[in-house]
Amino acid sequence: MSVNIEERVSKALDGFAIELPSWGFTNSGTRFGTFTHPAAATSINEKLADAGTVHRFTGCCPTVAMHVLWDYPGGKADAKEVADIARRNGVRVGAINPNVYQDQAYKHGSLGNPDPAIRKLALQHILDSVEIASVSDSRDISLWFADGSNYPGTANIRQRRQWFIEGLQAVHASLMPGQRMLVEYKPFEPAFYHTDIADWGMSASLSRSAGNQARVLVDTGHHYQGQNIEQIVAWLLAEGMLGGFHFNDRRYADDDLTLGSIDPYQIFRIFHEIALYEWETGQRAEIAYMVDQSHNLKDKIEEMIQTAVTAQELYAKAALVDHEKLLHYQTKMDLVDAEECLKDAFATDVRPAIRTWREVKGLAKDPLQAFRESGYTARIIKERAEKNMVTTATV
Repeated sequence: MSVNIEERVSKALDGFAIELPSWGFTNSGTRFGTFTHPAAATSINEKLADAGTVHRFTGCCPTVAMHVLWDYPGGKADAKEVADIARRNGVRVGAINPNVYQDQAYKHGSLGNPDPAIRKLALQHILDSVEIASVSDSRDISLWFADGSNYPGTANIRQRRQWFIEGLQAVHASLMPGQRMLVEYKPFEPAFYHTDIADWGMSASLSRSAGNQARVLVDTGHHYQGQNIEQIVAWLLAEGMLGGFHFNDRRYADDDLTLGSIDPYQIFRIFHEIALYEWETGQRAEIAYMVDQSHNLKDKIEEMIQTAVTAQELYAKAALVDHEKLLHYQTKMDLVDAEECLKDAFATDVRPAIRTWREVKGLAKDPLQAFRESGYTARIIKERAEKNMVTTATV
């Protein structure tokens, strides 16, 4: 293997981290039902223990995104204890995710609700979440809204936009120095006629209105079929508005499938746009790489290790693109050579270089195999099967 490849892969991985979602370790399902797993986490202690285990075997998942309604039942009072639990498990609290869509109060929206009392309720929950982030030393508050309408004529779209501007400005005003507000978008579901923040342009506009600590959050599953996500990435980078990702994969809509399981080339192209931006500007993009997937059928921890390893491989491949050569071909309009330059990097087998990197870091060369041999799954099944209402005889 070329020494240059090993050096470039090593340098890339030294600066790469991907955040795990606490909810990715629990039982989940579809709108038709929830599927139980005997090893699924049933408490915040178990979620963070599992996340710490993934980080221990992969070396690239030092933070865990938290969901306020699910991870902080006592609200702000739980913030310090949860942060301590995370540290004891070798990880840190990452992005804080408020929840303004699950309660019955949000049937007709949150910050876009016509009822001022509901808008106030939603805003207070988000402000409380900012406090949790401050106590947890968390930089990012990740905001996704289910607000919208299902039928024409049932909502004043411009008025709802104004309510969002006012609400997000109030959230921004509560941020501590160094904190960021990441505004996510989604074209449809659960609102099917109009969604209040339906695309990256709406998110960018609202973020700019809120203030200079607001950025856009891109979920790779929140796009229409055939959407050129890397073009969106390039524009947001140029505008200085890209704050983070929720990575997953999809076949149809917001499927939340394992990263790279359907279209790894797309994830590679996204990473390439970021790498190219950093190479051209000479500055690192402040981007939060986060996982947001629903692991309905796979083993929770194994799937997370699989995701982290795939992310490392695709990020490393993007680091191998010869940008100087690529720009030369682009300038000369050598279309075939330009495309081949990109494809050559994607086709490179980076796994040997990554194994070398792991060895240097004192990590297992094969994280998934090492985890399977650790006995962790057998131990937690004994501890959790009954709580998950699964008997070990059916496992």
